[in-house]
Amino acid sequence: MANGGAAPTPTPQFPTHNAPRVWLLTSGDSPVGVSIARQVLDHGDYVVSGIIQAEFENESLRSQEFKNFLSEVVRMEGWKDRLKIVPLDIRLVGQCQAAIAEAVHTFKKIDILFCCTSEAVIGTVEELSANQRTLTMVRDQFEKNFFGPMNIIRAVIPHMRSLMNGHIIVLTGISGHLGTPGLSMYCASGWAIEGFCDSVAYEIAPFNIKLTIVQASVEIGILTNKITSAPTMKAYTREYGHTAPVFRGILDGLLNRLPGIRAEYPPPPEKDIQSPSSESERQSGPYLLSRNDIASFYPPLSHAHTEKLIAETVHALTAIGGHENPPARHIVGVEGVASVKEKLKIVSEELEEFVDTSASADILKQHVIAGRASSIMDVDTKDFDGDVFDMSTTFRR
Repeated sequence: MANGGAAPTPTPQFPTHNAPRVWLLTSGDSPVGVSIARQVLDHGDYVVSGIIQAEFENESLRSQEFKNFLSEVVRMEGWKDRLKIVPLDIRLVGQCQAAIAEAVHTFKKIDILFCCTSEAVIGTVEELSANQRTLTMVRDQFEKNFFGPMNIIRAVIPHMRSLMNGHIIVLTGISGHLGTPGLSMYCASGWAIEGFCDSVAYEIAPFNIKLTIVQASVEIGILTNKITSAPTMKAYTREYGHTAPVFRGILDGLLNRLPGIRAEYPPPPEKDIQSPSSESERQSGPYLLSRNDIASFYPPLSHAHTEKLIAETVHALTAIGGHENPPARHIVGVEGVASVKEKLKIVSEELEEFVDTSASADILKQHVIAGRASSIMDVDTKDFDGDVFDMSTTFRR
């Protein structure tokens, strides 16, 4: 697991600026959101934390961690006056617009929008297309990871454009570069929002609005957010000969090593598990993701474990947020950088291997038409109004 060693927690470093900045966090109660808010408030900046009211009011571990943070805010001098909590479910356009308006009304501006809302839907394509319930999970995945961030980004652009200043940061993962078996819909939603952001970055650049994609390790995206798993199919288990390392099994093994996991989530009856097959393996953990029903939960990480896990990502975010010349994309951690470099190396090698295939497709090659040599792009075409349009001026290199 990333950051699992004994390396010291990096000290946050912020870009220099002349006045305190205002941050809007889309998931203020997420582990990354809480940690960023703590660092930002300690630095002297302002924070608007968006939360889903229903999740704040329940008694989950995630809710309790956020309430502990609020207690800390009350104790720290000056923090309370620089923190605003707003209801925000980014899947709802109206709540996005209301959160922007509330932030501007309270602190007069928004300098940095930090999109850190995410959810992981786990299952193979076939498992997720098994019935209407699992197909709904696919739609929910895109509502949370793609349409939600798109909603809040669209809502904040007019305000930042009016200021001719702003920085949008979108937290994704290296799954935006690397496909992962068993995480097809999670990867697809990540690739979708990154493609959206890459395009929007060009549109907003003339207004001095920056956009940065921060790709954290897969553990950040999965272990610090809600996990929803589709029922398993026997064809995709090891006992039935499936050899690909489906992410479900990897994550189950990881969850089973968490302290106290068996007490909070007891193992189900053996008949309710598709894998593993042996009783000794079954007793090693609850195997939350290998049941014959939909499982949805937040991984029960301890506070200390979570802080160590996200420290590297939070350090990167504080160094990038509000920077005068931030990167368009930043990959957190040497392992992630190495993985992406390896993927790009493979793509480059394949391009070289098949370069002749691409070079042979030349649409400007001379053809013999009606007994004379002519380029197929030298044909004058009349539109419906009778005006002449010369295609050669458009397509000729």
